[in-house]
Amino acid sequence: MSEIEKVLYTAKTHTTGGREGASRSSDGRLNVKLSLPGAPGEGTNPEQLFGAGWSACFIGAMLLAAGNMKVAFPKDTADDVEVDLNLAEGAYFLRARHRISLPGLDREIAQDLVDAGSRTCPYSKAVHGNIDVTYQLI
Repeated sequence: MSEIEKVLYTAKTHTTGGREGASRSSDGRLNVKLSLPGAPGEGTNPEQLFGAGWSACFIGAMLLAAGNMKVAFPKDTADDVEVDLNLAEGAYFLRARHRISLPGLDREIAQDLVDAGSRTCPYSKAVHGNIDVTYQLI
């Protein structure tokens, strides 16, 4: 693990009630009800929140890579993420798939950006070797 040079940001959240509770951030920008995955109700679930955060971070990592490569980054870039909550031998685990669209870019350059994102996105780095992840350029 790398030694920290500077903490850029600390997210602070408070959750009550687990998967059927609520979460809010210390600054009030996040205030969500939680519900079980696939269950009826108003709330979201941790897998959806994880997918949303990861895809936003991943697009940011590709944007940074595009700047370093001096490539114009498409404004309508998208990352559709599916996060599976799985059960095997009595233990829960995650699996994820990214489907990335970088319209208008040469396929080789787009793939270079996807590869750079998978190496530099903090979420991707955190799960590397821990869960099965695929990145597909569409």
